[in-house]
Amino acid sequence: MLNHIGRSDILLITLDTLRYDVAQSLFEGGRLPNLARFMPDAGWEHRHSPATFTYAAHHAFFAGFLPTPIQPGLHPRLFASEFGGSETISDQTFVFPEATLPQALSTIGYHTICVGGTGFFNSENALGKALPSLFDESHWSRSMSVVDRNSALHQVECAIAAIERQNQKRVFCFINFSAIHQPNWFFTSNERPADGRDTLASHGEALVEIDRQLPQLFDCFRERGSLFAIVCSDHGTAYGEDGHWGHRLAHPVVWEVPYADFEW
Repeated sequence: MLNHIGRSDILLITLDTLRYDVAQSLFEGGRLPNLARFMPDAGWEHRHSPATFTYAAHHAFFAGFLPTPIQPGLHPRLFASEFGGSETISDQTFVFPEATLPQALSTIGYHTICVGGTGFFNSENALGKALPSLFDESHWSRSMSVVDRNSALHQVECAIAAIERQNQKRVFCFINFSAIHQPNWFFTSNERPADGRDTLASHGEALVEIDRQLPQLFDCFRERGSLFAIVCSDHGTAYGEDGHWGHRLAHPVVWEVPYADFEW
């Protein structure tokens, strides 16, 4: 990533609530053709999230603590807010004095864009303003939230419009895709299940829908030139494993997340 700072656009996509096992199964089944174009033959990288829910995970991400490779050992970070004693900063890490990546990139001339999705990016409340306030420009609407079947399309359209307004500046675009987060039952059914619960199948179909919307976003960036992109989940979620439902709990299906990065 360091070699791209200042000369490339930066894209960070979080696939909110996406489990590693579901993501990898869909990759292996050929259901993610647009993401797969930029991934190694083995598919998603298996990683551990630094947190079990959206707000905490994104605070960590923006400071440089992206999901950690699942293999033991020290793993150098792509970018990091500067502080003494860090053991995961290398000569290839983009290090900055600001607290977060969006603030750091804005300082050096990037236009930073936040396209929110889940409730922690809802600027209608004080808590929902905390993360978007780190950016030069932020967007959230009900049509981009968890309740809209077409949220991924609306988020991609919003991102493209914001990017295209920046002809003279490099951009850092962050998108928090909301589709996979509950409720997602409407990706497999026209009627809400009697028990009101989502399923692993609807979880997966939500990711397929996001993949379907990505080509127009990637085309937008290709027209601008060089790009460094990160695509990952912030946490997973449980669908009854060991009696657990949801997230903000310590279970492997919550901690284990997919990760990929690529450049052109």
